[in-house]
Parts: sequence; C-alpha cells; structure tokens
Amino acid sequence: MPDRGEGVKRGLVSAEEELAAFRALQQTLVDRWMALRDVDSGPRDVVVVPSLSLEGLHLSTISGITHYEERMLFTVMLLGHPRAHLVYITSEPLHPATVDYFVGLVPGVPVAHVRSRLTLLCTHDASPRTLTEKILERPRLVERIRGAIHPERAHMTCFTVSHLERSLAVRLGIPLYGVDPELLHHGTKSGSRRVFRRAGVGMPPGVEDVRTEAEIAEAVANLWEADPALGRVVVKHDHGFSGEGNAVLRLSPLAEVRPGHADHGGRVARILEALPHVRLASEGLRYSDFSQHMKHTGGVVEAFVEGVEARSPSGQLRINPRRELEAMSTHDQMLGGPDQQTYAGCRFPADPSYRMAIQKDAMRVGEVLVDEGVMGRIAVDFIAVRRSPEGPWEHYAIEINLRMTGTTHPLMLMRMLDGGDYDPSTGLYLTGRGDPRYYIATDSLTSERYRGLLVDDLLDIAAVHGLHYRPWADTGVVFHLCGALSQFGKLGITAIGGSPAEAQRSFDETRRVLDEETA
Repeated sequence: MPDRGEGVKRGLVSAEEELAAFRALQQTLVDRWMALRDVDSGPRDVVVVPSLSLEGLHLSTISGITHYEERMLFTVMLLGHPRAHLVYITSEPLHPATVDYFVGLVPGVPVAHVRSRLTLLCTHDASPRTLTEKILERPRLVERIRGAIHPERAHMTCFTVSHLERSLAVRLGIPLYGVDPELLHHGTKSGSRRVFRRAGVGMPPGVEDVRTEAEIAEAVANLWEADPALGRVVVKHDHGFSGEGNAVLRLSPLAEVRPGHADHGGRVARILEALPHVRLASEGLRYSDFSQHMKHTGGVVEAFVEGVEARSPSGQLRINPRRELEAMSTHDQMLGGPDQQTYAGCRFPADPSYRMAIQKDAMRVGEVLVDEGVMGRIAVDFIAVRRSPEGPWEHYAIEINLRMTGTTHPLMLMRMLDGGDYDPSTGLYLTGRGDPRYYIATDSLTSERYRGLLVDDLLDIAAVHGLHYRPWADTGVVFHLCGALSQFGKLGITAIGGSPAEAQRSFDETRRVLDEETA
C-alpha cells in the first residue's frame, strides 16, 4: 500500500484525509500569494484551471462552452513578474494566434521571455463536462502538471471552486486561492438571502429552501397575499448560473384567484396548474428538468421587483489570503433573454446615482463572509429600480457569487494592461498615469455571419480598422473567447475608453466593423 503522501497524489485517500490535507496546504497560501507580488521573492509557479464547476449548470446548453476557459487568459499578465511561471490548462488546445495575442499584451517584458515561462496543457476532450473532472480522469496529465511546477512554491487559481478543484489541489500538493468548498452554501440563492439578512441589507420579499412544486406554489401564494399588486415572481435554482436556473411566473393570467377573489387553497391549486407554463430563462431547458433539479438542490421564490426603469448593478469584492476585504469594482450588468434574466455583459463603473450605495452594501455582505472564513473573489448582485421617471433609485440584493464572474475578466485585464487600480473612494478606475477609464464588456458578441472567421481573420480585421488596444493611450478593444468564433460565431470583447461615451463608441464600432466585414 502507498503511504498517505503518495495516496494523496494518486487520489487514494478518504474524504476526511483529503480535507485534512487540503487544510494543511492552505496554511502555506499566504506566503506563496505574497511572494508572487514581490519581484525579489524568487521563482513562483501558478497553476490556472479555468473550470466552470458549478452544480446545476447545464454545460451542453451553452454554445462554445469549452472556449469560456479562455476567460482566465488575463492571468498571463502575471508573467509581468519576470520570475513567475504559469501553467494554463484547457479542455482543447488554444489557438496559437490567441496565445500570441495575450502574450503580446504583457507590458514591459519581451514576448520571448513571457512565452518561455508559459506552459500550456490540455485534456483533448471537448465534451460538455467540467475541465477539472476531465483532468482528474487523467492521472498522467496530473503528473505532467506536477512535473511542470515546484509544488513547494506553487499555488492554484480557478474560475470556480468546488470539491473537484479541492481534490485536484490535494493531488498536486499545492494550496488553492479560492473559497473552501465547505463554505459554498453561502453563495447559493438560499444562502445569499441568509447572509443578506445578517448583513442588514435589503432584498426582495421571498422564501428560501423550497424544493417541491407544492412548496413553490405555497410560497407564491403567500407573497401574492402579502402584496396583492404583485405582477410576477421569480423561481430560482439555488445553484443557478448567470440566470440560467431562473423561471418567471406571471400572475396576471391567474387573476381569477387573486387576493380577495379566492381562498388560499384555491389560489395554491391554481398556481400549481400554472407552474409548468413558467417562462424559463434557459432556452434549452425543459420544465420537467427544471422541476426535477429544484427537488434535488432546492431554491428560492422571490417577488419580481418592478419599476418604470430597472437595472442590474453588482459589486465585486476580494477577500485575500490574509483575510483582508477589498472593494474591487462596481458594474451595471447587461441582461438579455426572457424577462431580462441572463447575463449578457457589463458596463464599468455602475451608474453614479447608486454605485457608492451598492459598494457599501456589498462590503457589508463581505464582512459577514469574512467572519464565516470565506476567501477569494466575490460578486454581490443587486436589482435597482425607479418607481417613477424622476424618482430615486432603490436597490435590493439578490445574489452572492463566491467565484469569478463575467465581470472579473475585463477589470483584471485592464489592471494588468496599464498598471492602474480601482479607487474605492470614488468608484472609478485610474490608470497608472492617474486617468479614469471606463469600459463595456461582453462574452457574447454573436452573429451567424461571424461563423467561419478564424482568429487570424479577427486580428487582421482589427488591425486594418484600428480597433486594437492602444497602450500609449490606454484605450481600445481587447478580444477574448476567440476560439468560439469560427464554429459558434461568438466572441468576447472589452472596449475601453477615456469616458463612458468613448467606450460605447469603441464597442459599437467593433460590432459595426465585424458586421460589415462579414456582410
């Protein structure tokens, strides 16, 4: 029998032994994380696993899902530290032009020097499953990763963290910069509402920990009776992702059982009849699957907050390995799909009318999470509404994400491009020269006409039309998700400007040029 250390490497230990090994490794994280910020600290290794390991996420319904692993290519900027080494793992090989593109963005270091410190590995598995699952199925690949690093000076960073990433960290013998999977319940929809309650942050009326159709119908009836003017309710899976686990039930078709026109039992019965006809945010999901998943993981029922104008701002935080809480940014999220439930992009920063209030409430949520021992990147999502055209904005917290999100990539990319930082006193981002910058970003600039464009074609079009990022001005467009372009007609862009209007013009011009070039 192998000894415990060898057993950990080969995944032959019990869950209790794995947890003990993980917690021992985490004790080494602070020194390794601090060393990466110190040029004189000696060589540093970072293992990047951009896996979407989210319970309840139906990977097969998202076009080009494996290419979302490219969203962490902003970590290539860590190679600005001249003694850092990055191991980046993907499901499929990255296109050489994509790699060259990001390597060329690293400021102040020769391209050849950067490229020599970047190791790319992949599973050669395009199936719609989590990347970490694929890695763990390939022990020889795990050994290749171990062979590419010095475990005593390395750490791992991921897009999301689950028990899979914890297992991989233990197999590699390195600490993980991210939330302990034992604390992930704070980031479910039900867990978020409990944290909001502790933080004293306002949230929509709702009921958490519902599972069955009977419980959903009872919750809807109770919310309707508490507010007879209620027009819609949202049913959410606890582990929904980017709105994909949401469904909206309109109450106007059920007017015959509205409060005052039927008893409670009749109202519940009619709602039960209507549930199979809810509008699902995910177009590829059937109601039977939605209902079954709700039974398995649970979820919440919330009042749909209405107004003459509604927005979806968010506040991003970081709890670093030293347990220090930092405000990282605010964004106005761009939403799409039925009832505006799915994430389509973001604008930085959030509207000045409410961005500091959003940041304040997000920090209150972060303080509760620090007390709970959470570490890593956090996003707190809100809904902001105006009840009248000239009325004040009201905001309500709706969700906590204990992971990187679609708003992480553009901010981190901008920070590493120009050496600037977020100013939490104003909610603005300032470049290394002290100038404010704004951006619009999306993971889903999509058109059927873009299908067939190669990465080389995209970069050529951008060069001819002067769309590329201009480091001397700290403005322009940075592309990502390039691997999804040819097959799926999907692309990610971050359009950076010296003003919100300039960022918008850059975003619109990029879309116009691509549409014309593919007309």
